[in-house]
Amino acid sequence: MSSFQEKMSALMARPGQDPVSKDEVSWWLKFAGRGVGTLGGFIAIFLGIWNCVSILLANVAALIAGLWQIVAGFIVLCIEAPCCCMFIDHVQRISDVVEHRPFWNRAVAYVIMAIPPIIIEIGTCTILGSGLIFATGVIYGMMALGKKASREDMAAVASPHMATSPTGLGGHPTDQQRATLMEDPDVWRPT
Repeated sequence: MSSFQEKMSALMARPGQDPVSKDEVSWWLKFAGRGVGTLGGFIAIFLGIWNCVSILLANVAALIAGLWQIVAGFIVLCIEAPCCCMFIDHVQRISDVVEHRPFWNRAVAYVIMAIPPIIIEIGTCTILGSGLIFATGVIYGMMALGKKASREDMAAVASPHMATSPTGLGGHPTDQQRATLMEDPDVWRPT
């Protein structure tokens, strides 16, 4: 079974599939993703159960949204905090597989998991519970984007593409104008 998974992983892997090295991500962003994911998973499960109780008021949409939210919260907990689910077999292995995937995979999965309960039943419980899962997806999306380029890198990329001066009279900006643009972005506003 393990060799089959390795073969499938090798087939699915693309050269250079994760342009952002996991080591380049800030430590606080990693902890934010884990923390919001873990807290969001617990809150989504709790509020999903709360939504399911509304079946007593004959609100079927809230029941379906609550069940979806419980499952989504549980999946997020299994991925972000496998120690909370160690009573279930293979959770650690699933978490390890997801950990080796690019950040954007996790971001897309969390955003997709968070949207249906809000569409099914718009309420405080679904918005708060699924919103935290959505926020976790946004954090992982930020991780997938990577670090911001240095000032020198941005200036090097911007200088060949600047066709007009800040005054709009044409020509290339002087070094002084370029320095002014880099120091104070409010100086030049396109009209």
